Amino acid sequence: MPVYTKGDVRIRYEEAGSGFPLLLTPGGGLNSRVSNWSTAVINAMEEFKNDFRCITMDQRNANGGESSGPIPVNDPWGAFAGDQLGLMDHLGIREFFFMGFCIGGPFGLKLMEMAPRRVVAGVLCQPVGHRPENPDVMYNSGRDTWAPELRTRRPDVTMATVEAYLHNLYRVQPDFVYSVTRDFVRSCQTPMLVLPDNTPAHPYPIAMAIAELAPKAEVSVYPWREPKDLHAKTVKQVRDFLQAHQPATAAR
Repeated sequence: MPVYTKGDVRIRYEEAGSGFPLLLTPGGGLNSRVSNWSTAVINAMEEFKNDFRCITMDQRNANGGESSGPIPVNDPWGAFAGDQLGLMDHLGIREFFFMGFCIGGPFGLKLMEMAPRRVVAGVLCQPVGHRPENPDVMYNSGRDTWAPELRTRRPDVTMATVEAYLHNLYRVQPDFVYSVTRDFVRSCQTPMLVLPDNTPAHPYPIAMAIAELAPKAEVSVYPWREPKDLHAKTVKQVRDFLQAHQPATAAR
């Protein structure tokens, strides 16, 4: 797979298909990586490659991926968005669709905040968010699942750095989606489609709060993963939503 580099950041990415650009971020928390598509609830790279120019990437420092960079303690969500926008710049893409799974929900909302004129429309599938009865589910996953393997590869990264990084990701701005505020979502004019879930890391109330707050949001039925015909209808809803918002003319 090709690699984009900027300073000490290295991002491995993959493309498939042609047409209007669609940036896809797989789930997996801090281990969001290209290989996760094979087991995703929707293999978006396969589903949409005949409709759009699909672009995906290993997120910075995901275990099992090939992207790497510093641990951006002071601005973790902004750093992820910077990597994603940097890749789009590298590919010569100005405007694009976004579809994110799991941690891709906070990724997408941060992109909409940082680059509102570039994200034409977004799909948030099973978005991560705060669960009051289990507030540290994402923090604990990062500490117990992501950090040990990372530190094996990167002995320069101390546990104190990891804990500060996870704190700024998941504890500084709790009670919603971590990466942006409710006030931002209320003001966000980007069309979005929300596909709710209800697992410890993907709270149904947070998905519905996004859909209720965002002025141009739509929401799928829930549950939608089963049976197969309902799953297929939901995939079609995603395709129809994106095609309905495709600009007549835009930079490819």
